[in-house]
Amino acid sequence: MTHFFKRRVNTLTKSILVALAATGAAATAHSATDLHYASVSELSKMMADNKLTAVELVEHFHQRIAELDKQGPAIHAIVELNSQAIEMATALDIERNEGQSRGPLHGIPVLLKDNFDTADSMQTSAGSLAMVGQPAANDAFVVKQLRDAGAIVLGKANMSEWAYVREMGLPHGWSGRGGQGKNPHALSEEICGSSSGSAAAVAAGFAPISLGTETNGSISCPASANGVVGVKPTLGLFSRSGVVPITRLQDTPGTLTRTVRDAAMMFNVLQGMDAADSATSAAPTGIDYTALLANDALQGKRIGYPAAYKGTGGVVLTPGVEFEKAMATLEKQGATLVPVTVRLPDIDNFVPGLMGAMKYELPEYLVSRSGLPIQSLQDLIDFNQHNPGKEGYGQATLEAMHALDMTHEQASALILAISKNFKDAIDEQLREQNLDAMVAEADGYSQFSAAVAGYPAVTLPSGMGDNGIPTSVFFFGEPWSEPQLFAMAYSYEQASAELRHPAFK
Repeated sequence: MTHFFKRRVNTLTKSILVALAATGAAATAHSATDLHYASVSELSKMMADNKLTAVELVEHFHQRIAELDKQGPAIHAIVELNSQAIEMATALDIERNEGQSRGPLHGIPVLLKDNFDTADSMQTSAGSLAMVGQPAANDAFVVKQLRDAGAIVLGKANMSEWAYVREMGLPHGWSGRGGQGKNPHALSEEICGSSSGSAAAVAAGFAPISLGTETNGSISCPASANGVVGVKPTLGLFSRSGVVPITRLQDTPGTLTRTVRDAAMMFNVLQGMDAADSATSAAPTGIDYTALLANDALQGKRIGYPAAYKGTGGVVLTPGVEFEKAMATLEKQGATLVPVTVRLPDIDNFVPGLMGAMKYELPEYLVSRSGLPIQSLQDLIDFNQHNPGKEGYGQATLEAMHALDMTHEQASALILAISKNFKDAIDEQLREQNLDAMVAEADGYSQFSAAVAGYPAVTLPSGMGDNGIPTSVFFFGEPWSEPQLFAMAYSYEQASAELRHPAFK
């Protein structure tokens, strides 16, 4: 928080109750259930109608988190709350009271995955105890955009430590700093992906929106498992400045929300060119991602779906019950479904490429931060050896990364070559079948393909499986096709109405 902002908050806080009462802006009482799962649009309207304040909303989520995150079902989706959230909410309430609104995110709490830098008292640790020290000096580019739009950073969400790179095979959703995250729908079931806390928190009603990151399925997988809407943009649409990296050749921030419209509104705010991230120079700007949202947006669309995979021994797919129901909904909404055989390129060198890139890019990030216990990959490995934690989990992936004999250039060449192969595989289906998009159930193959290609994807609920875990559909398409994907996903969402609130069983 800047010195100016702190001074303004301190001045205005003294008079907020008087100011609100003088203009009749005191908020009315709400049933808690009105707020747990309300959308951004609903919350924004309540505040515009003087029926809710940002301070009340922050306090509500604080209480909700206290009751469910560390006790009761103990979701462990939150690693740290922002001690300045009430101050921010107070200032934003006064702005609104003075007739100033920054837009639909004004006064809306947002949670951030614990790998986004924030210029406040919170740590940015990627879930690692080795990173707990001096907070970051600056906000990540996308965090600043959220703040400028009036969003209140409520706290940091738990994640799979080092984006599941500490040791592949450890439980998803675990970090040394945050403990073991749980799926709020079924506490003993899979939470999935490194953005696990960001997805679980939204599903549990801890905040209406959150930010995650994806390198390879880390938004789409937890969105699916936790029954929320996850959107991974085209690589380069959102800046990665101030985000703990695996590699900029694959990493991207993305959104986790309960509705497609809420995600589109976040995209309106998060887009923008960042001089510190050259990939954003190719991205479109000034797009209204809500413009095409309509109930009939699927009418006349040609959408491919995987009927078989080529490159995995000729696997023929049998759609699950929920996906069959989803396809029927798509057809009812006017879409033409086209079965396609999906080509899966070779990925033998993909993981070594990622590890080789992270070996060089992570230390570059570490030296940009001051006051941390570690400054290098070797420091991190040494820290973990001396601080094994109560679980005693290993760090085989980090150690293998450190020992990897590969230059940054060699690693980048591997990633770029494999990424091009996946782009070509998706492009040929879109082109040959004259498709507007592809859709699949959360089978992993399609999610992986879109991620490696760097193509946009929208994951949203399609029902519930027998194990009590949500099922999902996964729309993906060509680069920069987010407005069209949002429109198709919105039409499906409105027709299917498959969002389910968790039972905490």
